[in-house]
Amino acid sequence: MSAKSTRNQKHVEGGLYEIRIHGHLDARWTGWFEGLTLTLEQNGDTLISGQVIDQAALFGLLRKVRDTGMLLVSVQHVTASRVDPCGDKT
Repeated sequence: MSAKSTRNQKHVEGGLYEIRIHGHLDARWTGWFEGLTLTLEQNGDTLISGQVIDQAALFGLLRKVRDTGMLLVSVQHVTASRVDPCGDKT
């Protein structure tokens, strides 16, 4: 398999993502982001995190953020090296 094919394959795969939104979202938004965890951070942001099956699902989540007018701060793919076996980020 060529390096180009490997690179494209990585873009199709899912994984653990963290989507940071400016402002705190209340509990009613949990249903919109089903299967993901909403964490209210001390700096006033909301962290939406969890497994995303593929890029299409990720773009669907980002479309929800855009369509509701939420201010997107960041999107980060969390690598296995940043998560320990207990699920805590290192």
